[in-house]
Amino acid sequence: MGQPSTQASNAIIYLTYAAFLVFGCYIAWRLRHQTKGEYLAGNRTQTAIPLALNFIASALGSGILFSYPQLATITGVQGVVIYAVTSAGPLMIFAYLGPIIRAKCPEGFVLTEWTRQRYGMVTALYLSFLTLVTMFLYMVAELSALQQIMNALTGMDGLPMVIVECAVTTIYTSLGGFKISFITDNIQGVMVVGLIIIATITIGVETKIDKSLIDSSGLTDASLLGWQLLYILPVAVLTNDFFLSNFWIRTFASKSDKDLWIGVSIAAVVTLVILVLVGSTGLIATWSGAFDPTNPDQDGSVAFFYLLEQLPAWTVGIVLVMVVSLSTAAFDSFQSAMVSTASNDLFRNRLNIWFVRIAVVLIIFPIVALALKAPSILQIYLISDLVSASTIPVLVLGLSDKCYWWRGFEVVVGGLGGILTVFIFGTIYFGNALDGAKLILLEQGLYGNDWSAFGAFVSAPVGGLLWGFGALLVRLTYRFIEAKVKGHRFDALDRPEYLNSRVAGASEYATSDEIHAEPENGLVTVDHKGKFF
Repeated sequence: MGQPSTQASNAIIYLTYAAFLVFGCYIAWRLRHQTKGEYLAGNRTQTAIPLALNFIASALGSGILFSYPQLATITGVQGVVIYAVTSAGPLMIFAYLGPIIRAKCPEGFVLTEWTRQRYGMVTALYLSFLTLVTMFLYMVAELSALQQIMNALTGMDGLPMVIVECAVTTIYTSLGGFKISFITDNIQGVMVVGLIIIATITIGVETKIDKSLIDSSGLTDASLLGWQLLYILPVAVLTNDFFLSNFWIRTFASKSDKDLWIGVSIAAVVTLVILVLVGSTGLIATWSGAFDPTNPDQDGSVAFFYLLEQLPAWTVGIVLVMVVSLSTAAFDSFQSAMVSTASNDLFRNRLNIWFVRIAVVLIIFPIVALALKAPSILQIYLISDLVSASTIPVLVLGLSDKCYWWRGFEVVVGGLGGILTVFIFGTIYFGNALDGAKLILLEQGLYGNDWSAFGAFVSAPVGGLLWGFGALLVRLTYRFIEAKVKGHRFDALDRPEYLNSRVAGASEYATSDEIHAEPENGLVTVDHKGKFF
């Protein structure tokens, strides 16, 4: 094989970016008269197929070319199937919970708006902080993956491509907001599916499998790690998806619940197929001899690129276009989601949107700096996964009417307590506090030959719930003593009035005088704050 020439690689990469920039700016010009509300979100405007393409584009990123083949070289077929199913399957949570949350909070377009109305300002800001940090980490991971991929595919320094991508996506998302991201994701989603098909056919035709390596590799056998991942990955991926505002904005953009179910179902199936195909390249690289697991000089995270070395140069050209499409689609989704989340959560949509946009642009500089030094794409994801595994179980209890007594205090204490529980588990497991603290960062990743990662992902949600119920007991005790001292009735367990006065299509928690419409901005603002304590 070989790599395309430097001139050819530059032409492919920068012409693709230029095409996205021109198309994005054209659509932004067409949308120049949209309101602030349309800039931030698109509630009830999108049908099933565009939703499906958007979920596909948002669920994938160029990092999949590292993490999925790497897992395949370690846990084999078992790992590929489990990782793909547990990554695509959790998308269905948006089809299930989206209608429930939209019924309770119809004017919202991010999860934090429901959190604010249900649990109060403190909990909403707590969740907003975690959401913004998670998207920050995902942006770091995306640019880190892009830089490493460009270096592997072309032999050139990936920094210029990273800078160009940031500039391109920033320009058109600044001009068009959420809608421009939604429209470009449609195009990029179609491109990615088409390019995946072409690359799959090419690999199938051009690659020669050495059958003697199949049995000797052990990749068709089950492993302890593979069974551990059957629990770890659903918990990690499912809970972490709650922190990704780009998914929630698209969920609330669905025109109807039926469109949401159809769109997300299509996206889950297509994403599953794509991830299995991408993960299988790790198997094929091993069985074709392109990657040797016993060679210490070869790294399983770049197994996909070892495989490409056996293919014609034009195949690399196709992969370059696919990488630019994957990365641009993911990155612009995070950018627009950060703007919408920050505007809604921190400024209640009252601040001029350009100030928020400038803040997001400024954040890109440390993102790029960290991306160039990030050692492991997977570890970046795992850090946020552990935090979400601690927080989300205690958060979603409030969706049940039977848990009306659950407050924001329990959510915050439970979320922080889950992380503390991981530290406690790690200290006991390793026998010292330093390694217990390192477990919170999962420095050894998922691929150690022990139970530390598994224990961490058990400790986080279980510990979070235990701390949450402990906080509930403390709060109720305090409220009971307070009632006795002040001589009034203990009412901390009273059923709230909003459960008895629901109106279809209206906010479940807010009264009419707490809802303010701004037709000129296309916004509806709700001042209601739930109870924290």
